[in-house]
Amino acid sequence: MDDVHPIERTPLRIGPYLADPPVVLAPMAGITNVAFRRLCREYGAGLYVCEMITTRALVERDPGTLHMITFDPSETPRSMQLYGVDPETMAAAVRMVVEENLADHIDMNFGCPMPKVTRRGGGAALPFKRKLFGDIVAAAVRTAEPAGIPVTVKFRIGIDDEHLTYLDAGRIAEAEGAVAVALHARTAAQRYSGQADWSAITRLKEAVHTIPVLGNGDIFSAADAVRMVEQTGCDGVVVGRGCLGRPWLFGELRAAFAGEPVGPGPNLGAVLLVLRRHAELLVDHYGPDKGIRDLRKHMAWYLHGFPVGSSLRQRFGLVRTMTELDELLGAVGELGHDEEFAVGAEGPRGRQGSPARVALPENWLDDPDDASVPAGAELMHSGG
Repeated sequence: MDDVHPIERTPLRIGPYLADPPVVLAPMAGITNVAFRRLCREYGAGLYVCEMITTRALVERDPGTLHMITFDPSETPRSMQLYGVDPETMAAAVRMVVEENLADHIDMNFGCPMPKVTRRGGGAALPFKRKLFGDIVAAAVRTAEPAGIPVTVKFRIGIDDEHLTYLDAGRIAEAEGAVAVALHARTAAQRYSGQADWSAITRLKEAVHTIPVLGNGDIFSAADAVRMVEQTGCDGVVVGRGCLGRPWLFGELRAAFAGEPVGPGPNLGAVLLVLRRHAELLVDHYGPDKGIRDLRKHMAWYLHGFPVGSSLRQRFGLVRTMTELDELLGAVGELGHDEEFAVGAEGPRGRQGSPARVALPENWLDDPDDASVPAGAELMHSGG
């Protein structure tokens, strides 16, 4: 991999916290649990955000949700992302975070494009309702402020090409007291397909003057991250799918932002050790059965780019125990631990999906200044 020259930048501060390098792990449902965050943190500093937490589920003390907000004792700051569509419920959830000391930083999700979220007015659909969006951000900021907990906001370009919301969302979040904003440079209609429009990050940076602007979308290598900062002027980057099966990316990002050489990816033997470490951490978090089941989704990402036959890949996808995993790791190791990381294997990970019409509540687009909470929006309890 080419060396990356250092770039001029000011330190990224999220309230009282310094993020150096200016890198944030994006919250990803079913991925960024405490095990994966710890694995990534072992490669480099930054801000590592837990899975999206639904405010209603948190307030109701749903057992699954309470387990999702597990943080490692060494994790600081503890960063929690909240999803909500109702200012009152958002305030109640943040009050719970404050009173029970559950987190040190709150990120707010207004970027999820999934139909089960947008059809209830949440996620990437919500910034279209400017007044409601502002009320929710204000409720979180006011409730968190006495405890010194900073609030950040993440959103997309808009619902679709005809309904762009990001510039208003950035200005509103800034005005309501958010300490930083992050833009996933796609519309909800794009989901994760196509190419992120980095020029939108530039325009948001020009529109938001007093707080950091972070860029997200199509960062699959350290060079991508540096190029985004250089091209857009953003203050930091948010990394999501690019680190799937590649937690060492955070070490490469640390080096790149310091202007240090970024070498080739790990060989097969090193990747197998990372995979084994990930398994240990998941078993610690979930127990032996669920921990190994949860690991299955990561197998194809770890083995991506290596000459591992379809039969072995299939067995990895069905692994049930640590003993069985060790046997499979041994079988793969026989292919040659020195097998190098494939050139070009840094590309998109996870499901790309395809563009689709965004599911919205009835008459959602009629009045952007309507501040009423969508009917039934708070009935979704899971943090997916």
